[in-house]
Amino acid sequence: MQYEKVDLDVRGSSESRGRMSGEDRREAILDVATEIFLSEGYASASMSTIAAKLGGSKGTLYNYFKSKEELFEAYVRRHCVMQKSEIVAILSEEGTARERLTAWARHYLKVVTGERSLSNWRVVAAESQKAPDFGRIFYESGPLLGANLLADYLRKEGDTFVIDDYLMAAHQFLSLCNGRLSKALQLNYMPSPTEAEINEEVDAAIKVFFAAYGAQGA
Repeated sequence: MQYEKVDLDVRGSSESRGRMSGEDRREAILDVATEIFLSEGYASASMSTIAAKLGGSKGTLYNYFKSKEELFEAYVRRHCVMQKSEIVAILSEEGTARERLTAWARHYLKVVTGERSLSNWRVVAAESQKAPDFGRIFYESGPLLGANLLADYLRKEGDTFVIDDYLMAAHQFLSLCNGRLSKALQLNYMPSPTEAEINEEVDAAIKVFFAAYGAQGA
């Protein structure tokens, strides 16, 4: 597969290199690496391909990442950070606990059922067979972190819920929201759900969760 070169000032004169900070160049490398990992998979992707897309040399690329494994790990961590920033802020918005949790769950489900999230999941899952550390990093930085953040929120809503194990309850709520769709989507059995389908799924999850854990009158 041929990729169009991108002028990211990774290579060139000292004047052109000065126009980008080291962090900007690192992010530019991760942007290109993400595209290639998603289109080719980890095993088929190469540092040579990534360097060619950047318009630089492998030597320049290795100044930022010592190996393809290190670059892939950085890609996994960045994806999880981006997802976290997209979904966590909603829990601090105004409204009742039910309204905040509903809004959060709808956004969460929209993110995790999107094609980019599914593509990332497939790439990491495939590589985790041979490199379990990648799977561990992804799980701890993504799904487990999200469950812990949700558990913290549920704990703060102490008057709304009656919960003994907040992390378990968080995992159960996420499964209620995503469980029916995840396998079908990962296997390309169905297209991405519509907004109406997401809302219907979340409303059903909210109903079951509050029936199980809601305090009287919640």
